[in-house]
Amino acid sequence: MPNRSGVSLIIDAGANIDPKPLHLVQYGIMGSAYFERILGKMNPAVGLLNVGEEESKGTDFVKETYQLLEHSPVNFIGNVEGKDIFSGQCDVVVCDGFVGNVTLKVAESIAETMAFFLKKELSSSLLGRLAYLLARGCFQNFKKKIDYSEYGGAPLLGVDGVVIIGHGRSSAKAVMNAILFAKEEVERNINQDIMEKAKKIVVKV
Repeated sequence: MPNRSGVSLIIDAGANIDPKPLHLVQYGIMGSAYFERILGKMNPAVGLLNVGEEESKGTDFVKETYQLLEHSPVNFIGNVEGKDIFSGQCDVVVCDGFVGNVTLKVAESIAETMAFFLKKELSSSLLGRLAYLLARGCFQNFKKKIDYSEYGGAPLLGVDGVVIIGHGRSSAKAVMNAILFAKEEVERNINQDIMEKAKKIVVKV
């Protein structure tokens, strides 16, 4: 997901809607490894998506997950809220697949709706069309940042291989970018890094 300082990862975004707390700890490890190997930032900040920042907030499931993440080998910064996905203060946002998928779909819809309203306003008057011509480059850069096809698809981490899940309406550009991201995962040996880090959490928990 694009944010103010770059991108943030949401894990899980829909693969497992009924996980155990330990699974979310493993998500944090996989997300950290992916961020380091693919996005080039060492020791990324990992946050647990919750209804508030306080440790006491959330369901028993989330509270148990919090305790496990505190003792895990990731850079856990505590609970984060929905707004923090886009603020840039958190690199890896951990949640169950149900919450993550709803978050993803809402974010996609907001981006598309914003683009729709902006296009409608700019095309509604001569002044608006002129403004678009003058700032065309800025608008194109903005569109690129919120365009799902630029990211290709979502990596399915934790499997023995490299899998990129594309959108049901993926364009040729999205498929091409998904292939390029898959190639990068293979070249940077992301799975081996995840397995090595996952072994540590089994011992510590």
